[in-house]
Amino acid sequence: MDLIVSRDGDGWQATFGDKRWRCAVGRGGLHTDKVEGDGVSPVGRWPIRQIFYRADRMAKPTTQFPCHEIDRLDGWCDAPSHPDYNCQVKLPFAASHEELWRHDDLYDVVVVLGHNDDPPVAGAGSAIFLHVAQPTYSPTAGCAALSKEDLLAFLAIAEPTSHLCFHRRSA
Repeated sequence: MDLIVSRDGDGWQATFGDKRWRCAVGRGGLHTDKVEGDGVSPVGRWPIRQIFYRADRMAKPTTQFPCHEIDRLDGWCDAPSHPDYNCQVKLPFAASHEELWRHDDLYDVVVVLGHNDDPPVAGAGSAIFLHVAQPTYSPTAGCAALSKEDLLAFLAIAEPTSHLCFHRRSA
């Protein structure tokens, strides 16, 4: 069974079987053509690769997926011309990157999705995650986001074959 992210009226929802949660997506909505930095969430079905979490803020999530503590030196390369594009890196890192250790709680739980990673194609989008939503569910930079409670509930019932699907319904 997959986590399906789709439009719900003026907002977004994530459904998993009979579960339904409010969700946030990229500021540009959902699109089939993904380009680095465009702010859209990529339409498609993406496997869950691994989970990172802030052990200083919470217990290890209950899940069947590989789970790792976030270290202060963990980052994710988003520089299309770098050989480590769309890969985890250690800081300091000279090329453009995201820091996984954030001051807010958005990356207290980070689910890494298998988008543009096998192998990465330069400029086709990096760091597509499922992470914690802002309290207002404001748009992300291209990821999906749930409340921390909902994200942990999903991870507890998701199976190794579960994927995240950004689904743009036809009108």
